Amino acid sequence: MSSNDALLKQVSIAAKESTLVARFDIDGNIPASGAFVVGLVAATPDYSHQRRLGIEFMNGEAVSIYSFSHDGTEENFDLSSVEHSGNTITGNFPMSTVMGLDKSHLMSAFSEADGREFQSGVPVEEKL
Repeated sequence: MSSNDALLKQVSIAAKESTLVARFDIDGNIPASGAFVVGLVAATPDYSHQRRLGIEFMNGEAVSIYSFSHDGTEENFDLSSVEHSGNTITGNFPMSTVMGLDKSHLMSAFSEADGREFQSGVPVEEKL
């Protein structure tokens, strides 16, 4: 994957009732072959509690939307929670995936390609 494919340009999250809507705007296209993941890392300021929310694509198609907590809890959600249109990927996660993080939490976005970190620490615009 070259550096100009599927770069995260802008990431935002918003609360909509009991749903956390995560929007990933990319520059380029989701790779047509191999694995590609976009997601969020949410953590307490001391990083003692962390959660990863992700959307995984395989050969250009969404195959998984999940939440993983560093305490070992993993949840998979229905693929109907993922929308992909042009250069925008939207994931609708249950708000419970980030509940318990106080107002001073840290949040950033990431992408991975074929199991390797592609981007990390991408700023996230929050409207919670």
